[in-house]
Amino acid sequence: MISSVAEHLENKFHLQHALLIMGAIDARAPRERGMHQDTQESRDANGEIRSVDELIQRITDAYDALPRQLKRVASYVEQHRRDVMMDRTSDIASSCGVHPSAVVRFAQRFGFSGFSDLQTMFRLAYARQNASPRSYQQRIRKLIDEKTGKLSGGSVAREFIAASRNGLADLEAGFDDVRFEQAIRMLQHAENIYVIGVRRSFPVASYLVYALQHTAKRVHLVSGFGAMYREQIRSVAKGDVVVAISFAPYAKETLYCVRAAQRHGAKTLVVTDGQLSPLARHASAHLFVKEGSAFAFRSLASTICLCQALFVALAYRLELNLEESRETGGYDD
Repeated sequence: MISSVAEHLENKFHLQHALLIMGAIDARAPRERGMHQDTQESRDANGEIRSVDELIQRITDAYDALPRQLKRVASYVEQHRRDVMMDRTSDIASSCGVHPSAVVRFAQRFGFSGFSDLQTMFRLAYARQNASPRSYQQRIRKLIDEKTGKLSGGSVAREFIAASRNGLADLEAGFDDVRFEQAIRMLQHAENIYVIGVRRSFPVASYLVYALQHTAKRVHLVSGFGAMYREQIRSVAKGDVVVAISFAPYAKETLYCVRAAQRHGAKTLVVTDGQLSPLARHASAHLFVKEGSAFAFRSLASTICLCQALFVALAYRLELNLEESRETGGYDD
C-alpha cells in the first residue's frame, strides 16, 4: 500500500516529496501503536471498577498524577456524587471550566468506555439507597431552574430547608462509624485542642470551641485576630490535636495551620468535603461533610450537626454531666 502511494505521488510530485511522506507515515505508525498499547495497558492495570467507593479511591490514588483539567473533573465527581448521575457532560465541563472532551477522557482514564458508562454506575449505586431524598433533590433543582417571577420569602426559606434536609440525608448515608470513633479517641487523649475555621467555617469552629469548653480540656480558638494565625498556632506541640474545618475553595490559613501542626508533631482532625480536599491528604483523621445548597448558597446544617455529635460523643466518653447549667447570675455576681 505504501509503495502504491509512492507511485501515485511520484507521478504528481517529485520523487523526493514522496519519500519524505513515506518516511513520515512509517515513523508515525509505531508511535500510534505505542499510544494505543499504553492506553490499553493503563486500563488493564486499573481493572474493572465495581463501585462508586472503589472509583473514588482510585481517583484519590491517581489524583497527583492527573493533568490539570482532569483534576478539576475529579474534584467535581468526588464532591458532587449525586449530580454526576444526572448532569450532562457539557454542564459538568462548564462547572469545571474544561472542554467536554476532558470529561470523557476522565471517564476513559479510569477504564470506562465513556462518561455515560461512568454515570450508569452512579445511578445503580444510588438506586440501592433510599430514593426519596434523591428524587426530592431533583424536584427542587427543577423547581429552581424553571422558576419564573418573584419568589416569596417563604418559598426561599422552604427551599433552604429542603437543601439542608438533603445534606443531612447525605451525611447519614455516608456516615463512617470507624472514622468518627477515631476522631473521638483523638480528642479524648489530646492535651490541648486547637480549632480553626475561617470565613463560612468560622461559626462552626467557634461553636465547637464553645461546646468543648464545657469539658476539662484545654481548648483554643485559632481566630486569626490581628492576622496572627502563625502566632496562635505556634505553641501547638506533640500530644495536641488541631481540628481544621474547611471546604472548597479551602482556606489557605486553615491549610497553613494543618501543616504547622504536622511540623510540630501534633495530630490533625480535618472536617472537609471529600478525599480530594488538600486538607484530607495531610490529616491524621478526617470527617467528610457534603452540604446541601440552594440558590448557590451552601448550608451549614450538616457540619453543625456533625460537630455537635462529636462534642456529645466525647462528653459521653468522658462521663460528663451534660445537663444545662442552672446558673442565673451575671458576670458581676
